[in-house]
Amino acid sequence: MQAADIRGAIAGRIAESTGELIELTRQLVAAPSPNPPGDVAAAAAVAIAFLQTIGGAAVERFEPAPGIVNVVARIAGDRPGRRLVFNGHLDTFPVGEHLGWTVAPFGGVLADGRLYGRGVSDMKGGLAASLIAARVLAEHRADWPGEIALTLAGDEENMGSLGTRWLLDNVPHARGDAMICGDVGSPQIVRFGEKGLLWIEIVAQGSPAHGAHVHKGINAIDRLRAALDALKRAEDIAVAAPPEVTAAIAAAKPVSEPLSGAGEADTLGRVTVNIGAIAGGTSANLVPAAACAQADIRLPVGVGTATVEARLRDWLGAIDGVSWRVVRRYEPRYTDPDHEIVRCVMKAASEVLGARPVVNMRVGASDARLYRMDGIPSVVFGCTPYNMGGPDENILVAELVAVAKVHALAAFDFLTTSQRE
Repeated sequence: MQAADIRGAIAGRIAESTGELIELTRQLVAAPSPNPPGDVAAAAAVAIAFLQTIGGAAVERFEPAPGIVNVVARIAGDRPGRRLVFNGHLDTFPVGEHLGWTVAPFGGVLADGRLYGRGVSDMKGGLAASLIAARVLAEHRADWPGEIALTLAGDEENMGSLGTRWLLDNVPHARGDAMICGDVGSPQIVRFGEKGLLWIEIVAQGSPAHGAHVHKGINAIDRLRAALDALKRAEDIAVAAPPEVTAAIAAAKPVSEPLSGAGEADTLGRVTVNIGAIAGGTSANLVPAAACAQADIRLPVGVGTATVEARLRDWLGAIDGVSWRVVRRYEPRYTDPDHEIVRCVMKAASEVLGARPVVNMRVGASDARLYRMDGIPSVVFGCTPYNMGGPDENILVAELVAVAKVHALAAFDFLTTSQRE
């Protein structure tokens, strides 16, 4: 068969599997895996049961901590070649029963072309799409070289140290020549990079006194206020982004912002500081002796964590009674938007959707950053999230089917390109 005929057969087989795709997504949703607490064993069992129906798939289960289960599966083509990885995470946000759900959070309700449930967008629908794509590709294994690996992580919402990071550090075949992740986004946007992060904690010390005798004390909250004003200066740090990144963000804006919110392009191109928590003092008539705050700093491509930390040392170090520490950090990362894996996903998406998507950075984090950190080119291509993290979280079934088709076709193209050239 010619490549075009094989690709047509793959897309057609996924269309025929729509019912199974929906059912697999519902089964994954019905297996609660909120993080915290982080027990994903039930969801992992659903994925493993499905993978074991794929002839020739080698399936492994890892549990680096109680309840945190990682799954790796490998499907070999008919001859040596490259490895394409489908990555995703099994854990979800907490349920939030108090949020006012109108459907059962774990019911996997199907209504009006939508699938509902906690984690259906982030990212059990994307997982199901990759799993179905892998099964269909396995049915055509005689037509492609190399290997497909699926890495299903049990820890992503808590930064992935026991999930994808653990797999990359401990399982050699969790790595590959490229990676596709079905995390949330939109079929209209191929995400090729993500901002970096600094989470910091600031502590201010003062001297207690009665609120009427301020001359006898030192107000820790006043010191903290000065520190937070200094911290916000980070938003003015100059950015030296590569031209291909800047151009992609600008070109994607007309498509991406209606989906992700007005101002996304600006946010992607600059440092942002979110002061997320503040505590201090005990009473209005007492001068507080201590105060603290936590902040989330996001870094665009073109600004590294070392630059921001150096500025903070200068700015915060000049304020008496103030100390600070980094809680978490990682660098901004991106895959060249003209890389082969990006082009493969773009081509497949254009065919499936009937319109060319855009390429863009991603504001939030995904496990793609961990693959990029290890030098593995990666893209995120998933369903549009509706009410993600809120009540009645849902996705469109039509998008779910499209994502499965794109994953399968892009993987096939990536694995066979070197053979055709």
